Amino acid sequence: MAEAVMEIVDVGRRAAAMLHPMRLRLLENLQEPNSSSGLARRLELPRQKVNYHLRALEKEDLVEFVEERRKGNCVERVVRAKATTYLIDPHILGRLAADPKHVKDRFSATYLIAVAVRTIRDLATLLHRAKRAGKRLATFTLQVDVRFATVADQTAFTEALSNTVARLVSQYHDETAPKGRLYRFIVGSYPAITKKENNGETPDEKERN
Repeated sequence: MAEAVMEIVDVGRRAAAMLHPMRLRLLENLQEPNSSSGLARRLELPRQKVNYHLRALEKEDLVEFVEERRKGNCVERVVRAKATTYLIDPHILGRLAADPKHVKDRFSATYLIAVAVRTIRDLATLLHRAKRAGKRLATFTLQVDVRFATVADQTAFTEALSNTVARLVSQYHDETAPKGRLYRFIVGSYPAITKKENNGETPDEKERN
C-alpha cells in the first residue's frame, strides 16, 4: 500500500473551496486518476456540474493534472487528488483559534484541545519548511489505551507518569548544548469513545451522512 500523503490546507480560500459537499465527494473519488465524464458516470451526476467543481478544486491546487486521454473524437482531461487525506490548519481562524495561553485551567478539556490545535499549527509550519528544504521531519508518536479499574488507579498512574517524564527531562535536557535541538513533548489523556450514538452512528459518521 502506498504511503498516505497529507495536504495541510492553511489558506481560508482553499478551505472554503474544498468544504463544499460536492467537492468533498469528488476528492474522495479521485484517489485514483479519473476524468470529469468518468466521475459523472460513477456518481450519477451531470458532467457539466462535475466539471464546474473540478475546475474550482484545480484552481486551488487541491487536485492535479495527470494526463489527457483520447476517447473517440474527444480528449478527456484526467486528474487526481493531490493527497489521500486533508487537514485544515486551525491557524486559518486567526485570533479565534484555540490557544493554550488563553486557557487557565490546565486540567480542562479546553486546554487539551488548545494544545492539540497548537500542535497541528506547529506541525503544519514544520512540514512546509521540511518540504521546501527537501528533508524529512523527525517526529515521535506514542499512543496507548489504558483501562483503569478505579479512579485511584488513574490518579496513581498520572502521578507516576509525571514523575517519570520529569526524571527523563532532568536526565536528557541540556540547556547549554551548542548544537542541540529543542523538541516539544506533549502528554495528554481523555476517555476513549467506546459507545455509539443512539441512532447507531458515531458522531463523525452522523456528520458525514
